[in-house]
Amino acid sequence: MAWSPAQYLKFEDERTRPARDLLAQVPLDAPTLAIDMGCGPGNSTELIAERFPDTRLEGMDSDVNMLEAARKRLPGLTFSHGGLETWLPAEKADLLYANAVFQWVPDQLAVLKRLVTEGLKPGGVLAIQMPDNLSEPTHRLMEETALSGPWGHRFVGGKGKRPLLPKPEEYMNKLNPLSSRVDLWHTIYYHPLANAEAIVEWVKGTGLRPWLDLLEEKDRPAYLEAYTEAIRKAYPPLDDGRVLLRFPRLFIVATKA
Repeated sequence: MAWSPAQYLKFEDERTRPARDLLAQVPLDAPTLAIDMGCGPGNSTELIAERFPDTRLEGMDSDVNMLEAARKRLPGLTFSHGGLETWLPAEKADLLYANAVFQWVPDQLAVLKRLVTEGLKPGGVLAIQMPDNLSEPTHRLMEETALSGPWGHRFVGGKGKRPLLPKPEEYMNKLNPLSSRVDLWHTIYYHPLANAEAIVEWVKGTGLRPWLDLLEEKDRPAYLEAYTEAIRKAYPPLDDGRVLLRFPRLFIVATKA
């Protein structure tokens, strides 16, 4: 799946707010090395640079389009290509930060354990944030629209569906033995958007991508039309005509022992 920086950044302010909230809870004063894992187009990397201007800061991502956008945005930084399933920093870092990427990483509990154990200095911090919204209408209707249309055979066996996140206690059980402190919490954001079409534009940059990629190109307009109509019914307008997108997110900040 190729990511589109332009599509992702259509809602940059809303997407960057959780990144800012995560960074605010990082208990470090002056890290020597910080790495933005899954840096995307660099919006979260820019926040880290602003908070820690004297820190050596790097970014990494698995998508070449996102890396190109990040390099244009922050030309003075180093950005590298890699996948979090196997990636480790060349040297142990003080901060490993990841905004809205680990929901895509298979066997993420094992990956997080490896990153803390092999990728962080003692006292270093792992800080991650992930959408936890698969039960929201936006994502339930992606699957319903996929399975109810003439293209349903393309989604047999759960194809297109993002796996559920592990339970909070699973994160705690995995990270507690490695950490002096683990903070874990949910925040629910409520984003007022212009209309149902705006919600569809939002998810086209992220969660809707796997579903669209499994469709033949000729079927994508009909799928999007059916999905948009379903979203319109699920998100009735506010008094001012806008709609309210409910968006739960999971945050984890672990300090290595």
